[in-house]
Amino acid sequence: MAAAKSYEADALVLGGDIAGKGLVPIHAENGTLSAEVRGENVVVPRDEEERLRAEINRLGFYSVIADTVAVERMGADPDYLNEAFRQAIVEQIEGWCRLAEERLAPNVRLIITPGNDDPLAIDPVLKSTPRIECPEGELCELGPVLLASCGDVTPTPWNTEREFSEEELGGRLAKMLDEVPPGRRVVVNFHCPPYGSGLDFAAELDETLKPVIRSGRPSIISVGSKAVRDAIKKYQPVVGLHGHIHESRGAQQIGKTMCLNPGSDYTADVLRGAIVDFADDGSYIDFLFTSG
Repeated sequence: MAAAKSYEADALVLGGDIAGKGLVPIHAENGTLSAEVRGENVVVPRDEEERLRAEINRLGFYSVIADTVAVERMGADPDYLNEAFRQAIVEQIEGWCRLAEERLAPNVRLIITPGNDDPLAIDPVLKSTPRIECPEGELCELGPVLLASCGDVTPTPWNTEREFSEEELGGRLAKMLDEVPPGRRVVVNFHCPPYGSGLDFAAELDETLKPVIRSGRPSIISVGSKAVRDAIKKYQPVVGLHGHIHESRGAQQIGKTMCLNPGSDYTADVLRGAIVDFADDGSYIDFLFTSG
């Protein structure tokens, strides 16, 4: 939200993978709190709860205070753990929504759409908050352009909730883009980058999810979507906003479309982004990657 003022932005777009990556139980006992943080057991006095939970949150995780019974159940019951994890995600996003209502300038639009790392449970939270727009799977008027958003991706090794075959994903994209009125310029906010674009390079993994080593070094391959690439070639939006492959920060032009992936470095407490400028007629002017 501070970026809107710093960069004089009219609209903020947060394009998915906004949920944390895990849940850390904090065991409360005898006036102390203990938790395993990055593989190390951390013990602090009970009055340092806020500091401990904030530190865990900055690492991209959630925390929950739990007694011995609850901690043991989380380790033994995946459904119980997953429900606690989903609840932690929802509670934090609800807090972000309240923060937006309190702090964001009224003239700045805030658009948040999900990515494949985000559970479906966050969608109704985002759509029910007046201050936040969540046009997932829809066309959205955004000043001189239309914004077309889709957080779905092609299959990954992690079997997340928003994965579809190339054929299914292509159909979803076409259904939305076919509704664009003739002559309107479009920005696609597609979480998955186009295949072979240089915005989709990631380590090749084996069946145990370990990196594949070839000639003594990790094998790097394209893991983006051919359906996204084909949609960009066919409909030629002015800009493509992408994410998903966090380590593949870059820019690439496909036909007349400037495609951007600002990358992600949340473990270092850094927010990466891109400023994109448009003319009054919706034509693309320029972009600048940011890090702060």
